[in-house]
Amino acid sequence: MNIKRTLFFIPLFLLLFLIEGRSQEINARVTINYDKIQTTNTNLFTTLQNALTEFINNRRWTDATFSVSERIDCTMTIILDEMNDNNFTGEIQIQARRPVYNSSYTTTLLNFRDRQLNFEYTEYEPLEYSEQTLYNNLTATVMFYIYVILGLDFDSFSLKGGTAYYQQAQQIVNLAQSQSSWSGWRAFDTNNNRHAVITALTDNASEFFRPMWYTYHRRGLDEMAANPDRGRTTIIECLPALEQVRSTRPSSVVMQIFSDAKLDEIVAIYSKANSQEKQVGYKMLSNLYPAETSRLESMRN
Repeated sequence: MNIKRTLFFIPLFLLLFLIEGRSQEINARVTINYDKIQTTNTNLFTTLQNALTEFINNRRWTDATFSVSERIDCTMTIILDEMNDNNFTGEIQIQARRPVYNSSYTTTLLNFRDRQLNFEYTEYEPLEYSEQTLYNNLTATVMFYIYVILGLDFDSFSLKGGTAYYQQAQQIVNLAQSQSSWSGWRAFDTNNNRHAVITALTDNASEFFRPMWYTYHRRGLDEMAANPDRGRTTIIECLPALEQVRSTRPSSVVMQIFSDAKLDEIVAIYSKANSQEKQVGYKMLSNLYPAETSRLESMRN
């Protein structure tokens, strides 16, 4: 795996070939769920689904090099609730996974449900991309989450390696806030909308979260194939940083992001720990996530 996301010196003709074949970072699957919509033109949703898939997969989002095996698997499910002419409301669910070094295992980076989505779309309308101008709330939302996913991915490979992508996501938030009819972007609207997500990944609480995220993945999961005990110990030792995150900003959405992406994985990691580690881990995690004790139950044994 190209941990540094860099190229070694190779002949120019081969370099050009590799860049062409290794440029895309995201392997996305988009699904439009329109079960609640009453319309005879269901082709509209197939067209939109295909257009969004191409919008994501046929674009270079970074200057880094990804091999096919390194591409980030991503699923986006848009669940539509209402349709009024060309106006739609609903929600979007995003999942993203990255491969773990030297294994066939993939670990979840993001598993998030955004309940505030509204947009306009006309069949066969081109989906445009620009870093300076947002043309549509749907593409703005998709772009935002792509950059969040890239930030989480690069943060998992190098300490604060995702900063540039969080900055891109922040720029989208800043631009989108000027659109009064677009939902999901305003500060303090909810504690888990897009504004809250990027704030949580860049504010003071992130000073504890992001190093923990790097340690968990690069020094923990990526080490487990070579040395399972060392990797597991590293993960267990980095988790108390979550207590510092909560202490700094109790309502930070990164606590939810971490729980939704990682809690089941952590339980599986603790399954190989000794009884004392399990007890300490259960106490800490049940205090952090009191509503999730059923998911942690096996750690009590």
